[in-house]
Amino acid sequence: MAMLLPFFEWCEATFIGQMIRESLWLFPVIEAAHLLALSALGGALLILDLRLLGVGLRQPIPEIARDARPWLVGSVTVMLLTGIALFLSESIKCYYNPSFWVKMTTLPVALVFTFAIRQPIARRATGDATMRTRFVALVSIALWLTVAAAGRWIGFSS
Repeated sequence: MAMLLPFFEWCEATFIGQMIRESLWLFPVIEAAHLLALSALGGALLILDLRLLGVGLRQPIPEIARDARPWLVGSVTVMLLTGIALFLSESIKCYYNPSFWVKMTTLPVALVFTFAIRQPIARRATGDATMRTRFVALVSIALWLTVAAAGRWIGFSS
């Protein structure tokens, strides 16, 4: 990990990182947008995951997956953009924060799982929840809960 420290120092020294760090209001505004996107992401994930578990809505699983997808993609996009901006403003803090590393390790796994496994299974699902859809939903919830909890903990730890 020590080999990454120069990269993190460079990130924090970028114009964007300095601008956010030196502004009184930029960091809180970007963080608010990040958290609003987190809320939208949580809704887009949970509405389908609950249906995959057999709880909640009665619409067909593929229909819910289709309707939630724009919210899922949009919120992930906003979170990635705002997350990069937040990272640039406090890269060194992130480098030394174990919660950051948990989030950065889990986030790509959650994204790949969501788009490469969960979405295709949901699109092809027929009828009610099965053991397979329940398992996929539980893995999805566990992955995204880890990402969200680790992300929130970044702000509360040194």
